[in-house]
Amino acid sequence: MVRRVWLIRHGQSESNAGLPTNGPAASPLTARGREQAQRMAAAFTAPPALIVGSPFLRAQETARPTAERFPEVPYEEWPVQEFTFLGGLHAPRTTGAQRRPLADDYWERLDPDYVNEGDGESFRALITRARAFLERLADRPEDGLIAVFSHGLFMKAVMWSLLTGVTDPDVAAMRGFRHFNGTCVVPNCAVVELWRPSGEYGLRVVVCGGTMHLAEASTTQETTPSAHLD
Repeated sequence: MVRRVWLIRHGQSESNAGLPTNGPAASPLTARGREQAQRMAAAFTAPPALIVGSPFLRAQETARPTAERFPEVPYEEWPVQEFTFLGGLHAPRTTGAQRRPLADDYWERLDPDYVNEGDGESFRALITRARAFLERLADRPEDGLIAVFSHGLFMKAVMWSLLTGVTDPDVAAMRGFRHFNGTCVVPNCAVVELWRPSGEYGLRVVVCGGTMHLAEASTTQETTPSAHLD
């Protein structure tokens, strides 16, 4: 069975716009992000077979116009949320710029098993979660497009793991991902397509970071890679 998956980054959030937020899960969309979500919904030429959203608000708000356009399509929440490696260091009412030194400290540590205080996630856990997502996709019975509304670093983890084959990252692998993160840009509402044809390779990355579906809105996307937060 041929399987197509659209991994869709959420629209512009208040955190993306440089505003203070109350933790990684709570940042809502801006007016621009809501417009991007509407354009994303309009980009579907046919109903998807399944709509998936992350537990985080900005992804849910991005998925909502698509779910409202296709009310007959099942909607499920999966653990495709952003990589929350700062944990309790992501203090309430802080901006991305304020958190950047803490993020830089995390990446410079290059410890795949390190967990920051609170509910931080290790890099190894991120890759495990990305692989679990791919396995879950492979087991789904739907015959048609699956639309997954997710986040930048998680999408990069999925792509990177597929491209490298890494499932159990060591220090060198984490260093490689950090480089990949810095050179791979996934703008707001970008679509990364995964495709599984017949054959031995399973899911493959087909399109990385496409935003043509957003028409003129895509020309004003933020394009600066984020090494820390989505």
